[in-house]
Amino acid sequence: MAPTPAYGLIATDLDGTLLRGDDTVSDRSLAALARVARAGARHLVVTGRPAPRVRLLLANLGCTGLAVCGQGAQVYDAAAGRLLWSVRLDRELAETALGKIEAEVGQVYAAVDQDGVDGLTLIEPGYLMPHPTLPAVQVARRDDLWCEPISKVLLRHATLSDDELASVARAAVDSLATVTMSGPGTVELQPRGVTKATGLALAAERLGIGAERALAFGDMPNDIPMFHWAGRGVAMANAHPELKAVADEVTSSNEDDGIAVVLERVFPAG
Repeated sequence: MAPTPAYGLIATDLDGTLLRGDDTVSDRSLAALARVARAGARHLVVTGRPAPRVRLLLANLGCTGLAVCGQGAQVYDAAAGRLLWSVRLDRELAETALGKIEAEVGQVYAAVDQDGVDGLTLIEPGYLMPHPTLPAVQVARRDDLWCEPISKVLLRHATLSDDELASVARAAVDSLATVTMSGPGTVELQPRGVTKATGLALAAERLGIGAERALAFGDMPNDIPMFHWAGRGVAMANAHPELKAVADEVTSSNEDDGIAVVLERVFPAG
């Protein structure tokens, strides 16, 4: 009888982690994930991207199971094409939070991810998408961002760094929303208490896999709750210093197959 693998769940962030800069996954990483599947372990994408923005990627990866999307606000069933669980960010609360942040730093530029498997990403004038390959619809004014239920708000500032904007936002709206930083130019507001860890815990429970058997990979501060939840957290060489500080291990960069380097060791061939 084949031995049970040490890890039954491999949780990977996408941008800056599994994906290279051109939004592709290397052949070596794909082979490592195939090795994981042959060993009987499960691979879960755990991403800040909302479900509509990952459906094609999941299909290209051959993922037909669960995925955690929207910074943990959504658990998506790729095979059924539906959300098993989702949490919305109250739109009035989101407007209030934006006002509090702007009272501290002046004008910010905002975008929202709408809830649902067909939700759009809406951007107000002045907001620049950090990932130009991701589709977005520009609206005429901020009020138009709130036309449908949303899962999160994305923020940018003309002069503040991501770290500076995230720090001010946390101080201003800590009681209203969770503030995360998930990539260059990506500071976000999501429902209070919702993180990648909450979504991952729900998905893992559905799969019957405990946190101690989870191996997580990430690159940004929004992955910190996931690292705290998982049995082991591995940061990429290109990771933010805050994530490296809590990681159990640092691997190669996303451009240098950092995930594959670890998985090939943890799941030996044969």
